Amino acid sequence: MRKLKIGLPSGSLQESTFRLFGRAGIKVQAASRSLYPTFDDPELSGLMLRAQEMATHVGSGILDVGLTGLDWVKETGAKVKHVTELNYAKGSFGPVRWVLAVPQRSKVRKVKDLEGKRVATELVRVSREFFRRHDTTVDLEFSWGSTEAKPPLLADAIVELTETGTSLRANKLRIVETVLESTTQVIANRKAWKDPWKKKKIENIVLLLNGALLAEGRVGLKMNLPRRNLSKILKIIPSMHTPTLSDLTDRNWMALEVIIEEKVVRVLLPELKRAGASDIVEYPLNKIIH
Repeated sequence: MRKLKIGLPSGSLQESTFRLFGRAGIKVQAASRSLYPTFDDPELSGLMLRAQEMATHVGSGILDVGLTGLDWVKETGAKVKHVTELNYAKGSFGPVRWVLAVPQRSKVRKVKDLEGKRVATELVRVSREFFRRHDTTVDLEFSWGSTEAKPPLLADAIVELTETGTSLRANKLRIVETVLESTTQVIANRKAWKDPWKKKKIENIVLLLNGALLAEGRVGLKMNLPRRNLSKILKIIPSMHTPTLSDLTDRNWMALEVIIEEKVVRVLLPELKRAGASDIVEYPLNKIIH
């Protein structure tokens, strides 16, 4: 049996990645210390890697496909096929940022103020290009971790990843400028992408993952309503597209089905009830495929 070798990120993205695959209909499991996840799809084999390493091993062909951040694809310079962007992170849905940050009391207000200063970061290659674009020469130092603790004693500034900014504020740091916005990427080995079977398998997985992300935070609503109240109820309901309407046996009544954001349901339900809707059913969504 042919197998697609897929790399999944360990560390901070592992839990959210496993959860996303589960909603997509692909069950992933891994023992606490194992680097080899198992799938309920016999055509998949996997390896857990740090996001920093993923692009390198996909580019070399050790893996056919992998999930990692755009930041690490750029940092490694790996030659890979960018298949799609997946807008999710450790604790949210959307991009994360690498930012240039300095101590709150620093006199630095703009990038140019760091001329000749020391900057610590894990993202050396991307940061070097950032300072080059700003025509600013700095002493760029690779950080092995705990980067936020380095200013002001070990560095004048840092380039660090942030999702909410909470950790930066806790370490009394202030953002000067965004260096890079990064999202999770599905990347493929270029040779694997030319293999029809592997390409189709990757495309199928991507379709399911994107469908799961699109369904995030949305629910379906079904209801019955008097036909005479249709226009009133349509004015109340926001939807991704026009609601689905169908006739009932009683010609004076109709059924309506719609997909909406879950956060508005608590406001809509009482309004729909007052507008004449009945037998209202709310149900969860796993995937939405356009």
